[in-house]
Amino acid sequence: MATCVLIHGAGDRAWHWHLVADELRARRHEVVAVDLPSEDESAGLSEYADTVVEAIGDRGDLVVVAHSLGGFTAPLVCARVPADLLVLVAGMVPAPGERGQDWWQNTGYAPAPGDHGDDEIALYLHDVPPDLAAEALAKSRDQTMTPVREPWPLDAWPEVPTRYLLCRDDRSFPADWTRRMVRDRLGIEADEIDGGHCVYLSRPAELAARLESLQ
Repeated sequence: MATCVLIHGAGDRAWHWHLVADELRARRHEVVAVDLPSEDESAGLSEYADTVVEAIGDRGDLVVVAHSLGGFTAPLVCARVPADLLVLVAGMVPAPGERGQDWWQNTGYAPAPGDHGDDEIALYLHDVPPDLAAEALAKSRDQTMTPVREPWPLDAWPEVPTRYLLCRDDRSFPADWTRRMVRDRLGIEADEIDGGHCVYLSRPAELAARLESLQ
């Protein structure tokens, strides 16, 4: 069985993976989910990776899974520990030397049709049960700009098998744009799953099954 290392996105915490973690444990996988130092202005990408590597400890058979902004951290982890697989779930895919704040323009980001404004539920959690969506927002944290102001430090993508899981109903990372971005950045075709940006809350059992099938 694998050790699944779950890395959250901007402003989230380990809790946001809890339903997927339960599903993976039911499938007899070990789970490591960490709270990144998202509220610490002094913490950058190196400190984010340090947090994950420390939590992994001496575990092996690693499948590193990252959501959204976690895509900037996960490859740094895979460059430091012997991972068997890296899976990006609606993840950002950085290029060497690229700053997260420049990533949107560099990838030719094209937003989904419709103006969702500042409505986080409409943009990110539209397919999550209302009570769970409200709880997810209540548990969200501030996200400093420190990690997105830093150049991504690797010279190349780490030599680890990589898969990308695209969410077909994602209003933040629209499917057509994401397919192109993944081809351009990783040279692979994205795998796909129904669900919005926070598929870990809207379809946790399906996501856990897909993560297992990718191993």
